[in-house]
Amino acid sequence: MWGAVELAMQIKEQTFLRERGRLLNFIRNRVSTLEEAEDILQDVFYQFIAGYDSIESLDRVTSWLFSVARNKIIDRYRRDAVRPKKTNLTQTTGPDEDVPLTMQDILPDLGNTPEDAFLREMIWEEIMEALDELPEEQREVFIRNEIEDVSFRELAAEQGVSINTLLSRKRYAILALRKRLQKLYDEL
Repeated sequence: MWGAVELAMQIKEQTFLRERGRLLNFIRNRVSTLEEAEDILQDVFYQFIAGYDSIESLDRVTSWLFSVARNKIIDRYRRDAVRPKKTNLTQTTGPDEDVPLTMQDILPDLGNTPEDAFLREMIWEEIMEALDELPEEQREVFIRNEIEDVSFRELAAEQGVSINTLLSRKRYAILALRKRLQKLYDEL
């Protein structure tokens, strides 16, 4: 029995050491301060330690960690009303055609009123529903790059396709999300 406890502790420690840097970078790119990113990282690893036994497959730990991090960031946005960049949803392309669009490009600048909090929640629900409707290749590259912070180079090596193909898939995903959000904004 003691061997199983030691093994679990060792796996947790190795996972922390292996994923800490990537997770911190992922979180840091989505919040306003390093301190905030470190707080979220600590919350993610606390949840990992507390919920370790409920993780179905150790092969999916990285994906699970990034999913928890994304949810913590969303919770932080909701709770603290951290403002994402302003966006112009009528603009259909970035300033440079070769630069991939990001999630930040489709999020509006919201305040801290109850109406803004409600709108923010509606936007995230709409994004999640829209992701489910995307073609699998577009959804996968968007999630792996934008949410899990996997580089296009890594994705190209994994999938055996060119970086330009991946950039194109992500661009179509962002444009579809942008179009879906524009419909939401028009309805409001």
